[in-house]
Amino acid sequence: MAKFTGKKGKKIAGFSTASMGDIVFILLFFFMVTTTMRETELKVKTEIPKASEVSKLERKDLTVYINIGTPIASEQARYGTDTRIQLDDSFQTVDDIRNFIASRREGMDEPDRPYMTTALKIDKDTKMGIVSDVKEELRRCQALKIMYNAIKAE
Repeated sequence: MAKFTGKKGKKIAGFSTASMGDIVFILLFFFMVTTTMRETELKVKTEIPKASEVSKLERKDLTVYINIGTPIASEQARYGTDTRIQLDDSFQTVDDIRNFIASRREGMDEPDRPYMTTALKIDKDTKMGIVSDVKEELRRCQALKIMYNAIKAE
């Protein structure tokens, strides 16, 4: 019976916490590197129609987004229910598109400027008049690569 009884005076070795700080730092660094931050807060609602032909962007950092639609419910008290153009985080007019495109071009490297793509995210209930005005202004400021964002057809 003496075989099965343990020694009463034996102590368990302690857990070493010397490398705990390194592990926490590595995990923190990993999540900081892999997490992407939202660039703009969407203030217009866009219900995008289904697409029949879809192409993938090669470099998303060369893409400028213009959202067109009615303001979301929380913004309707301030801006109404008319169709608005959202550039970055604010509502702008068609006349402001030229300055917006110029500032985005200035922020790019010289070799990348010809590859800048303007992506239009347009609500399906938006009238074509405002879309035509936006496209005409994009032509005036030589932003000729235009892509319409859509959801892939099922």
